[in-house]
Parts: sequence; C-alpha cells; structure tokens
Amino acid sequence: MAALRRLFGPSREEIWRQLSAEVDGRYVEGGFWKGDKVEATHHAWTVTLDQYVVSTGEVTIPYTRLRAPYVNPSEFRFRIYRRTKLSGLGKMMGMQDIEIGDAAFDEAFIIQGQDAAKVKLLFSNPKIQKLVAAQPEIEFSVKDDEGLFGPKFPEGVDELCFLAHGIIKDVARLKQVYELFAEVLDELCRMGAAYETDPHVHL
Repeated sequence: MAALRRLFGPSREEIWRQLSAEVDGRYVEGGFWKGDKVEATHHAWTVTLDQYVVSTGEVTIPYTRLRAPYVNPSEFRFRIYRRTKLSGLGKMMGMQDIEIGDAAFDEAFIIQGQDAAKVKLLFSNPKIQKLVAAQPEIEFSVKDDEGLFGPKFPEGVDELCFLAHGIIKDVARLKQVYELFAEVLDELCRMGAAYETDPHVHL
C-alpha cells in the first residue's frame, strides 16, 4: 500500500476527507448505487462535491462535479468555459460570447447567458474573476434541473454546477472551487438573482 501511495499519490478519499475538514464540511460515504461525496454549507446553501461518470459506450469518462441548488427568482442563467481553438470557429459562426471588458479574461473564456448585463455584472467581480482564472479547466453554469435521472427541483430552483475532466485530487484547487461557489452565490444575491433561503433540494 505504501509503495502504491508513493507511485500514485494520496487517494481520492484521502484528499476529499482532508478537503472536508478544511472547509468545515462532512464526508459522506456512498453505498452500492451512490459514490462518496463531500458536503459543505455556505449560509442557506449546500455545496456538494462528487464524482460524475459519462459512458460513451466504448469509454467511461470520469468528471469531478460540484453543485449547489438555490432559489433563482429571475431565472438568470449563464455558462462559462475556457476558450479553445474550436471556440474561435464557433464565434465566427455566430456562437454567443459575452465580453465583460477585461481583455485578458475575455481572451481566456467564453461566457454565454440570456442577460448580458447581469453576466457582465457578475463576472466583473474581481474575486470571481480570480477564482475562475485559477482553474486550468472549468465548465461552470446554472442549470435548471438534474435531467431525467436526478432529483426534481421545486419551481424557481436552479443549481450552480462545476465540471472538470478526471478526479481532482488537489485540496487547494478544490477549496478554490468552493470559494467560487460561495462568492458567486453571494454576488447573485446582491444582484437580486438569488435568494438566501433553503431551496429544499437534497442532492
């Protein structure tokens, strides 16, 4: 076991348990159908970290996922991810890319949303910019539900969702994502795009 640890580093469980302690959360052991997860609260919201697997039929792709349901009175939604070579082609074909006015940030990320003014206000927050930019890979968005196989959300409840390929075993990076969720939820409240109330959804 010690030799494997030297070769592969700490296990996901070790890292996630450490994260749980550092963010004052709790490590929840899974069962046969569900994997382990970490839950941490910020005001009325619960941020949940778990592993998400997508099967293409030939390969299985693991993702690190964080989610936080919240009351979204204005149905404001966005999606942000790092720019790639294909992004430029998409933009030429009319793909939406909202610019916030910071040249370096606009160059690095594609942002989409149905309310450009609110998108600009949200991502003009310097702390949010810093936490987003710290992620080597990020897909961060507001989703309206969990799809066919997830829990049903009450009317007016959406969720923040973060996805990254692979299983993140970096405590510092995971803490930054938790901080990102906290700052975005706080900023959404200041904007009137979220309420600091219990959404009554358990993931």
